[in-house]
Amino acid sequence: MASTQLKPVIKLSIENADGEHTSVFGPGIAALCRGVRDTGSLNAAAKHMGMAYSKAWRIVKDTEASISIQLLIRDGAHGSTLTPEANHLLDSYTELCKKLQTDAEKMFSTMMS
Repeated sequence: MASTQLKPVIKLSIENADGEHTSVFGPGIAALCRGVRDTGSLNAAAKHMGMAYSKAWRIVKDTEASISIQLLIRDGAHGSTLTPEANHLLDSYTELCKKLQTDAEKMFSTMMS
């Protein structure tokens, strides 16, 4: 396999260093949050990911407990929205992932040359 076909893949997780829980804010919960942002519904976001609503809700609650940040505001039958803190975390996480991916690709390319 030629080295030009290889590239690093960065998967970032954010954890609460003081937290007792093991859940982290990573690619999965970030995708759920993006889905809620796009659709206004945790149920729709979960379905889009092929996940049961109950599992999605458990992941959200576990992550909220672990990172000590409320992620969703539920409005009953009207769906859910991200809290301002969750929007900020998601935007920061997304930007950091892109930057790390770009940097890793450049570094890997240099190392393979």
